[in-house]
Amino acid sequence: MDFISIFDISPADLKEILEESARLKRRRASGERQTDELRGRTLLMIFEKPSTRTRVSFEVAMRELGGSVISLSWNEMQLGRGERIKETAKVLSSYVDAVCIRAFSHEKVEEFAEHATIPTINALTDREHPCQTLADMLTIKERKGSLKGLKVAWIGDGNNVCNSLIGGCTLCGAEIWIACPKGYEPDAEIMRKAHEIGGNVHVCDDVMEAAEDADVLYTDVWVSMGDERDSARRKNDLRSYQINQNVLRNAKEDAIVMHCMPVHVGEEMTEDVLYCEQSAVLQQAENRLHTQKALLMRILS
Repeated sequence: MDFISIFDISPADLKEILEESARLKRRRASGERQTDELRGRTLLMIFEKPSTRTRVSFEVAMRELGGSVISLSWNEMQLGRGERIKETAKVLSSYVDAVCIRAFSHEKVEEFAEHATIPTINALTDREHPCQTLADMLTIKERKGSLKGLKVAWIGDGNNVCNSLIGGCTLCGAEIWIACPKGYEPDAEIMRKAHEIGGNVHVCDDVMEAAEDADVLYTDVWVSMGDERDSARRKNDLRSYQINQNVLRNAKEDAIVMHCMPVHVGEEMTEDVLYCEQSAVLQQAENRLHTQKALLMRILS
């Protein structure tokens, strides 16, 4: 099983992963951290982009499940000297049990999976961040009890995290509104897939319209990795797409606030919102560990 897009799984698959994630979270909270489910299994992680939460959560997840993990940067490998992805995938398939890749280009991960004979996991690309969405769905479920019928409002750039969140909401039966300026809309192919399977997805340019009566407010950085050269333009275009107290007041009284981190405080989110009682940001970050454990067990057990 590859996990390259959130659309690689069905609603039933997602439900099972979230249930297993919750079980694993309870087990760890009780003090049971070291187990043997993935004993003898090895995960290779390849990083073309920097990482904090993805790297640490995957490494801890694999080790606590009894397996081992190898982490390499793109430039530590022959990939950084021009070796083709095709040959790399074929060779690594004979060494390890699964590969997790964090890359700039989504096509690189797809190409690796095409030639590999072991599972490939997308740890973030320019198109999607499906592992983040698993943690997001678990967090919303913990806070709200259910996902079906909720209104999720995304504020800002319709980026990779937004693309996967659209898929996650679609699979769970939640409505999602994306407020973004012209030129920052979500990926057209993602939108097409969501609508094909009955997704309730709306795109507008009005923050307050998207946030009105929302159960969840979600945002991300204005300048994603790889977009640094356009930093000034992007900050100017997105300057009014911020989750602050005014936006929060326009949502439901018990709305929660989310961010995949890192947070650029004072840009896409104000500090008072980041640390308000309704913030689920740190809970999301923790849940990366539990959902990735469940994903690894599903792929490697």
